[in-house]
Amino acid sequence: MVLLSRDESYRVRSLVTVALMTTIIRHIPVEVSLGPGDGLSKLCVANLDTILTLRKSQLTRVICSLQPEKIEQLNLALKFALAIP
Repeated sequence: MVLLSRDESYRVRSLVTVALMTTIIRHIPVEVSLGPGDGLSKLCVANLDTILTLRKSQLTRVICSLQPEKIEQLNLALKFALAIP
């Protein structure tokens, strides 16, 4: 999962919004590729068509932190998924 909530919300909220990840890569605009160069063990994609809200207590560990370029790609894919101009 990729955390999508604002950093400020983690301190005060018990819920966070995430995008699910998959190794099924379709090369569509709602996907952002992540892999070993990002600190993950294998190539996968965050799918911004599949977002949900979870309790923070369900998250067990941080695997990696993303570089600003990947965060911008996530922002653009999320805008596309939600049809935000």
